[in-house]
Amino acid sequence: MGIAKRPSCVSLPDASKPYPTILSFLVQRFPGVSQAIWAQRIADRKVIDAAGTPITMATPYLPRKRLYYFREVAAEPSIPLQEKILFQNDEILVACKPPFLPVTPSGSYVNECLLNRLLLKTGNKHIVPLHRIDRETSGLVLFSMNKETRGRYAELFAKGRMEKSYEALAELTQCPDKVEWTVENRLCRADVWFRSQVTAGPVNARSQIRLVEFDKNRARFLLYPFTGKKHQLRLHMSGLGFPIMHDRFYPVLLDKQEDDLSRPLQLIARRIKFTDPLSGKVMEFASDRQLAGSTT
Repeated sequence: MGIAKRPSCVSLPDASKPYPTILSFLVQRFPGVSQAIWAQRIADRKVIDAAGTPITMATPYLPRKRLYYFREVAAEPSIPLQEKILFQNDEILVACKPPFLPVTPSGSYVNECLLNRLLLKTGNKHIVPLHRIDRETSGLVLFSMNKETRGRYAELFAKGRMEKSYEALAELTQCPDKVEWTVENRLCRADVWFRSQVTAGPVNARSQIRLVEFDKNRARFLLYPFTGKKHQLRLHMSGLGFPIMHDRFYPVLLDKQEDDLSRPLQLIARRIKFTDPLSGKVMEFASDRQLAGSTT
């Protein structure tokens, strides 16, 4: 049994009256965990509120109330690929993660994630990721090391002051007749909870995509996300007819299978650049991970 070393948090969303029970909300929010398991966790006093008080079946549902729990999995997969720390000071840490390793506990992974690995390496209990990249994506992730200054760095993402670029490979039958695209649309959660989809409504996802190389039916792209919606770049590439190599989610959801370490998603969070809000210095970092068959 794998049990997370740090608690996960979930907020009870606004809901119409009569409010659901907390148990029914947890089952709906986490479809991979059965009602019987959640009921047992509550009975075992493993779900607590912000004050550290265990909830019971009789605890009322209060919108925006935060609950904490320690994720558990029966058998946690081991990921033999290693991360690399590129930069570390008292305020931030920049890591380059391998594919298949989640940034934080998710799905079948509770301790085998980038956050817990860095916690063990640094011994800093205040380390927190300032953003996320997909488990399948490799590349750069920025962490806060100091809770007192965390908000200053988080503001860089919230206000669009963090420049990010990605690289991706796609297999195409012919070279596109353009070299640059701007994609703007609205993304929301799909019927399958771990996927996203394009929907009608105000734009909330914007990306710029640029073709930089085409050779032997493989196209290399630079991608610039101006927003940070879940699976944004994977959906935007797929929507243009350029699905990223080895993408198991888009455009078609493939059957669940074991990770093939020899066929990682060909998407790398390549560069980040920002002005440090404390020192005023321009900070820039780049991943040295390689795309399939690439020497750049």
